[in-house]
Amino acid sequence: MAHPDDQGLRKGLTSYGDTAFSLFLRKAFIKGAGYTDDALDRPVVGICNTASSYNPCHGNAPQLVEAVKRGVMLAGGLPMEFPTISLHESFARPTSMYLRNLMSIDTEEMIRAQPMDSVVLIGGCDKTVPAQLMGAASANVPAIQLVTGSMLTGAHRGERVGACTDCRRYWARFRGGEIAEEEVGAVNNQLVASVGTCSVMGTASTMACIAEALGMTVAGGASPPAVTADRIRVAEQTGARAVGLAQEQLTVDKILTPDAFENALRVLLAIGGSTNGIVHLAAIAGRLGWDIDLEALDRMGRETPVLVDLKPSGAHYMEDFHKAGGMATLLRELKPLLKLDALTVSGRTLG
Repeated sequence: MAHPDDQGLRKGLTSYGDTAFSLFLRKAFIKGAGYTDDALDRPVVGICNTASSYNPCHGNAPQLVEAVKRGVMLAGGLPMEFPTISLHESFARPTSMYLRNLMSIDTEEMIRAQPMDSVVLIGGCDKTVPAQLMGAASANVPAIQLVTGSMLTGAHRGERVGACTDCRRYWARFRGGEIAEEEVGAVNNQLVASVGTCSVMGTASTMACIAEALGMTVAGGASPPAVTADRIRVAEQTGARAVGLAQEQLTVDKILTPDAFENALRVLLAIGGSTNGIVHLAAIAGRLGWDIDLEALDRMGRETPVLVDLKPSGAHYMEDFHKAGGMATLLRELKPLLKLDALTVSGRTLG
């Protein structure tokens, strides 16, 4: 399975003035971890792991990494996991937005610095998916996004609850003297019922849907909750597809086109998504030299129906969106308004 000089372990060799020696040294070191020549001669798939004890939104990342590795190996590739910065909304001072660009730099530079023919980006919490897409767009290698998925909802006194909207609502009731300290303490245990991202249509869910609309995830990649078998299967499929992306050399610039961004804006409007979606889309598009046309967005807003009834603007949660068919159902409804010729990481068009 010999590869050209710019692929696999031969990619981006450290400069010692002798490329053959550089490869010899690299192989010597990696063999210290027990790899065979056969393993090292396969397409290399980087797996960007943002697991962190400070980030419960990414609490399933170790399980996702294992499933991605399985998918990569089933498709004949060599998975190479590496860490980057991880950001969580509640654990970043003064604010996670301040650190988004730092994470994108970290992601970009690690993709550039280390040999990989494609990369799987595992993120979920609000700023992590934009940061990864920004970094991957600048590095412009074949890349595929895997979101961690939403948390399950909890229950308090017969009422279904889930972060983040219900956190604010119960705290406001406590501050207003409607409920006692004991009750607000009890609800605190129920608001986040599992690992995963916020179960409402906040920025995390919005960016998950946008990533799929942009063509950067496998079909159905946006909606499965974090702790479901569906989510693990998506991870395995993502790993397998990453090998295909490497073999086809399907780089990010072929996916993230103006048509893809127009589709993302349509979806943002149709899901009643987070206003932060615009900020992040502008940043991702900027990495490829595209501008987001805000006047066009305004025009689209007048003709695009809101199809998803999720909190904070509606009544339901991401679990419900997934059970209703997720993005496939939404995209079918939006079909007359979408650019169906936009290419996706599947190697096929959105249509």
